Amino acid sequence: MSDSHLPINASRESTASTQSGYLMLVVFLGLLAAILFCIVTLASGNPTPGTVLGFLAFILPAVIMNVLILCGFYMIQPNQAAAITLFGSYKGTDRATGLRWVWPWMGKTKISVRANNVVSEKLKVNDLRGNPIEIATNVVWRVADTAQALYDVDDYKAFVNVQIEAAVRSIGSRYAYDDVEDAEITLRGSHEEVNAQLRTELIARLQVAGITVDECGLTHLAYAPEIAGAMLRRQQAEAVIGARRKLVEGAVSMVEMALAQLSEKNVVELDDERRAAMVSNLMVVLCGERDTQPVVNTGSLYS
Repeated sequence: MSDSHLPINASRESTASTQSGYLMLVVFLGLLAAILFCIVTLASGNPTPGTVLGFLAFILPAVIMNVLILCGFYMIQPNQAAAITLFGSYKGTDRATGLRWVWPWMGKTKISVRANNVVSEKLKVNDLRGNPIEIATNVVWRVADTAQALYDVDDYKAFVNVQIEAAVRSIGSRYAYDDVEDAEITLRGSHEEVNAQLRTELIARLQVAGITVDECGLTHLAYAPEIAGAMLRRQQAEAVIGARRKLVEGAVSMVEMALAQLSEKNVVELDDERRAAMVSNLMVVLCGERDTQPVVNTGSLYS
């Protein structure tokens, strides 16, 4: 899905303006030490009114500043991000790990960018030929754009689950379950093509939520129980027909080779009637399912 197909108000992730929490921690500890030093000095001496006013003039702003600094700390784990907002306005995403700091009046919403694994439920879908089948898939997805995931959809995890179901239904109805002739892409016989199409379908559907799909594949594929028996018999019949076809093709080629070599080497001269009889006998021997019993002819070729 190109950018032109995204909503006009689609969010875009940007880098937030934040600070290293370790630097601010040093500032916090320095102010705290200064506050404690002033309190101890004032308590151990004989302060004058001017000293008390000077102490208050320093201690009140220092305490307020330290409280503000303390409220601005937050931690980001590996493969985690924090979306920063100011009075409801998105100001960027912080992906730097470790102890971080931002002004305390700015909101911080953490979101995981780790890979997620989802195994869908078994869905009943009609394939390209209208046969009811059961299909399920495994999808590995992750958040690529935190702004879209948080602000363009209501609940991005629920959105992913719904779109996975929709994509599986779409792919399941796009292809036939099986094709004995191997002349078309099928769900059962073309795993790589079907999985690639499913991934493309999911990426297109989930792009609006800033989600990307790393990999996906069908985990369950079967005919629905109400037709499973009939389709199994059909598959068995198609397999038998295919095997018979291969057997006949091989027998014909062997008969042709035998007749050609007999004629080429002048082993025996056969008229059309005897040639037809020989072909018939060879086809019975080569295509029969039971072992043949040889018959020794002690007379002439024609009796």
